[in-house]
Amino acid sequence: MSGRVGDLSPKQTDILLQFRDKIQDILPKLPAQSDHYLLRWLRARNFNVEKSEAMIRKHFEFRKHVKADTIVDDWQPPEVIEKFVSGGMCGYDKEGSPVWYDVIGPLDPKGLLMSATKQDFIKTKVKHIEMLQRECILQSEKLGKNVESVTLIYDCEDLGLKHLWKPAIETYGDILTMYENNYPEGLKRVCLIKAPKLFPIAYNLIKHFLCEETRRKIMVLGGNWKDVLQEYIDPKQLPVAYGGQLTDPDGDPMCKTMINYGGVVPRSYYIQESIKVEYEKSVTIGRGSSHHVELEVLFPGSVLRWQFASDGADIGFGVFMKTKGKEKQKAADMVEMLPSERYNAHLVPEDGTFTCTEVGFYVLRFDNTYSMFQSKKVSFTVEVLNQE
Repeated sequence: MSGRVGDLSPKQTDILLQFRDKIQDILPKLPAQSDHYLLRWLRARNFNVEKSEAMIRKHFEFRKHVKADTIVDDWQPPEVIEKFVSGGMCGYDKEGSPVWYDVIGPLDPKGLLMSATKQDFIKTKVKHIEMLQRECILQSEKLGKNVESVTLIYDCEDLGLKHLWKPAIETYGDILTMYENNYPEGLKRVCLIKAPKLFPIAYNLIKHFLCEETRRKIMVLGGNWKDVLQEYIDPKQLPVAYGGQLTDPDGDPMCKTMINYGGVVPRSYYIQESIKVEYEKSVTIGRGSSHHVELEVLFPGSVLRWQFASDGADIGFGVFMKTKGKEKQKAADMVEMLPSERYNAHLVPEDGTFTCTEVGFYVLRFDNTYSMFQSKKVSFTVEVLNQE
């Protein structure tokens, strides 16, 4: 049995009912409540109810954190991302699923990461995914059948050493991890085309971020890739540049109104060259260690604000709330208010805020526990902005 609607064993049917019952408290707030949607989470965890429940509850918290329900309409990526991150949705495959193109060659990883934060890139990808999810819903209504996944065409022409820059690989890994954890069964197939000799090295760097099911969906196409693409996508839905018949209204064979081809980022976008911040404090955080900055919040609605930069490498950062007043506590004993993430603050200085709904002692935690070999110098300014 495939574990899909219409192809469930009696045991799988029972597990689906159990799963639906266990998440009744969050189900109305999820983007869908259908059996099709819930089965995606069960398949992702081999129909283990406990693991599937843990996964979807983490996703529920993730959606709140990134404001996924409104991100398509309400959040705009920085200009440099909109202009120079390549890719886009263009057409549908023969089964009605949206087709997304990732065009690697024109990407300028270093220029992009010197001009916007890693978190902005992750939010941009969330926006793209949520847009594609909406498109799947529209296609389901239009075609009268369930459409829930996307065909991805991965154009590797001109993949080079610049794309293997360590911060770029780490950022791409974080995006893949986010996708795997929050959008299970979202990919139907990945058609990888024009792979150069460097591709196996690049793939080895990122494949451990992919689950086994995703890896099985990757098709590395050879010199006949145009013919293979037409097995899955009607030529009328495939750009001329990719072997089909589709063009822009002005006849452009690359369909640039739908697919962005990126390019080299002008240095005028580089943030470190345009922003000079004077920080109040600096601290060196030893390898395998963390540094806590404690702030007392006296009024609900007060805002924590921080600015920080690191030297040489990235640094983890998160916001926690202490559970026992002034007593010193480890992160595991505190309430995580803002999830701890790794920030490329050595490339782009961070500037963020958090609104406190409760009074108490908050801890801003700079985390270097994941680094076993390198100490980090962090310069920062933190403050509490009170409404009263």
